[in-house]
This record gives sequence, C-alpha cells and structure tokens, in this order.
Amino acid sequence: MTRPVKPSTAGLTRLQRFLSDAGVASRRRAEELIEAGRVLVNDRVVDQLPAFVDLRRDRVVCDGALVRLQAPEYLILHKPKGVVCTNRDPSGRLRAVDLLPPMKARLHIVGRLDAESTGLLLMTNDGELTERITHPRYGVRKVYRAEVRGSVPDDLPAQLLAGVQLAEGRAVATEVEIVHRSRDASVLRISVRESRNRQVRRMLARLGFKVRTLKRIEIGPLSLKGLPVGACRRLTAQEIAALRAELARPAPDAAMPGVARPRRAARPRRASATAPATNIASRAAAPRARETSPARRPRRVIS
Repeated sequence: MTRPVKPSTAGLTRLQRFLSDAGVASRRRAEELIEAGRVLVNDRVVDQLPAFVDLRRDRVVCDGALVRLQAPEYLILHKPKGVVCTNRDPSGRLRAVDLLPPMKARLHIVGRLDAESTGLLLMTNDGELTERITHPRYGVRKVYRAEVRGSVPDDLPAQLLAGVQLAEGRAVATEVEIVHRSRDASVLRISVRESRNRQVRRMLARLGFKVRTLKRIEIGPLSLKGLPVGACRRLTAQEIAALRAELARPAPDAAMPGVARPRRAARPRRASATAPATNIASRAAAPRARETSPARRPRRVIS
C-alpha cells in the first residue's frame, strides 16, 4: 500500500506566523482567527491548521483587510525594575511595550526578563531572528551582572561552569567572573548561552546564594552602553549586521559550553568474531549514547 505524498512546504511560511509577523495578532490568537474562518488565502477561506503561504505569491486577507508584512524593526530597551515582559497583564502593571514610542509594528521580546530583573531587552518583529537568538542551537551569548548575598567561595565560578542540575536538566555557564566580594555581598559577571526561564537566579539559588539584583548587560554584540534606564533606541545598521554575523557563526559545542565536562568512561565492549578491530576501537572511543528505555505503550484495541 502506497502512502499519499505530502505536499512540500519548502520555502513556505506558516499562516499563523505570517499573521503574527504582520502585526495582526499573536500566533495563538492568529490560530483562533484561522480556525474561525476569518482568514482568506487567494480568496479562499482557510480554517484548518497547519496552513502555509508563499510570501511572494499568495494574497492573504483577514477580516476583510489585506495583510502585508511590515518593515522590520529592531529596538533595544533598558528595562527598569517592576516592568513586565508581556503584552497582556491582568494586574495592570507597566509593560515593556508601554515604554516604546507609538508604532504600527507588533514587536516580540527576544529573551524575556522577570519583573525584578533589569537590563537589556531586544524587541523586534523579525520572527526568524527571534527564533535564532532564543534557540539553544545557535548559542547566542547573554551576559548578566548578579549581586548575591554574602561572600562567595573561590570555587563558585568552577561550579557554575561545570553545571548545576535544575528540574529540566543540567544548566551551565560559559564564563564566570567574581567582580567584587565582601562579607555582606558579592558581584558576579555570568555568561550563558542557553535560554532557560530565570536560569541565572535558579543556578545561584541551587548553590545556596540568593540573588539581590540581576541585570542583563549584553546579548551577543549588543550592549546597554550609553542607554539610560527606561530608554529605548533603534539598532544601527552596523549592530544588525554584527548580530546576524554572530548568528551565522557555528555555535559552540553545547555539550561543553564553558569548560570540558567530564565524561563517564565507556564500558568495554566485547568484540564480535566478524567485526573488524578498527570498528571496535572507534566505537569504544566515541562518547556513549544516552541510554533510555522507551516507555511501554498500551496496546491499541480496535473495536
């Protein structure tokens, strides 16, 4: 029995992403609009997902209005304490988008900060760039300045570089520097390449250090230099080019982001009578694959 051939989606864009990038609505809201039958592609209603469009040829209409992609916008904001990184806040707190000048484009926050943290926020309507910066595959460096209570030990940087076990797995820092240390407080400069929720706070808490203040000072080649608290500005053409150049470079080895992490010694394997010795040696030298036992699936009963 031959399976039906699925149409290729190469070079196409998901319809909900196109609507989001065009500033119509968030992706989740765009999905609701599609499923409600309020979106037309080439004069035909599209009400099922997944759906794709060709940005060069297809004509998209939502609620009777022609949808066009907006010009790309790239801004950085020096986030103050107490400002939230969400587009909708039931509590009525000040949002990061409230600090921006009036603009038509719907901007995404690239790498959110919690309300208590301050520092650099990158905001853009470039969905592809947002995905690349936040995806761990590309390993974009984020630098934080953390002040913790008490005097930190000399081996704290080594502990952070070796990795700290969190609920979702081991998190590691790539660079750690003790900037200042006293009996009451210590200041650390910490670089990470992952994008986990409240990662720096949780890593330090796991090691017994409560964070007093946390400020993100760099994302890739971007920094807060000369930008006052609460202010924002558009990126220069040089900054955008530098950011894209960093994304184009090969990401560091995710398994060894800071220092070489010790590997568990591979168990000796018995040589097969038919396998050549060179194959056995190469298999023993290679790092062992993670051994997982797949969960047993219940048998499907067809009635």
